[in-house]
Amino acid sequence: MPGQPEPAPARAPGTQLVRIHIVTLFPEMFEGPFRSSIIGRAAASGLVDISLLQLRDHAYDKHRTVDDEPYGGGPGMVMKPGPIFEAVESIIEAGERTGRPRPRVVLLSAQGQRLNQTIARELAEEPELILVCGHYEGVDERVAEHLPADEISIGDYILTGGELPAMVLVDAVVRLLPGALGCGDSAPGDSFSPGVGGLLDGPVYTRPYDFRGWKVPDVLLSGDHARVDEWRKQQGLERTRSRRPDLLDSEAAGGSGEAADD
Repeated sequence: MPGQPEPAPARAPGTQLVRIHIVTLFPEMFEGPFRSSIIGRAAASGLVDISLLQLRDHAYDKHRTVDDEPYGGGPGMVMKPGPIFEAVESIIEAGERTGRPRPRVVLLSAQGQRLNQTIARELAEEPELILVCGHYEGVDERVAEHLPADEISIGDYILTGGELPAMVLVDAVVRLLPGALGCGDSAPGDSFSPGVGGLLDGPVYTRPYDFRGWKVPDVLLSGDHARVDEWRKQQGLERTRSRRPDLLDSEAAGGSGEAADD
């Protein structure tokens, strides 16, 4: 992707390059976020290759039309299936010519399964992803039915298009790739991760010890790692119980929470 930050150290031997293709009407929206922080460093170090595909390049009429009025009437415009199938199939065919396995296709949709840390971990295991950003009133149903594609939502609210959800999904996935984080222990200790039982993290503190009279809990200065670990687990459980009791129900049922914190 153009405009990457300064090159980072080369990818460690044996580390797999993950390819993420994003089909969108607004590729320019991704430039800033994907040049920065963890995603930018992961791209520069060869852990992930992110490509942006302009959907209108696969609309062949005079005006490169990608939407039309809905059958049966109703407000808004619906994204046509043709350009989306053409765009996705062009990526798949290019991969097949080089012997790569078929990518997993994700349609960012308000009607999809809600993104959580379990899904992010699952997608991080994929060698190649295609993310399709919806827009307007929605996407022709034949896209979800026949690509096939997994429909994923980032929450129960409506956004203008799938671009921002795609950014969220990419961030959640990339930070789980081996070598993406500066500290290898960071991701397993995130909220919603197996390292914290799928619940919320407990509180964290740093210097100074005394800030405006608010002091760091003494247990964190004790040097007793077993006590510290037990305190953190207890604090995480209490925080989950007060802020996200639904996660306790989810954990009891074998589920997990929503997207990882940053």
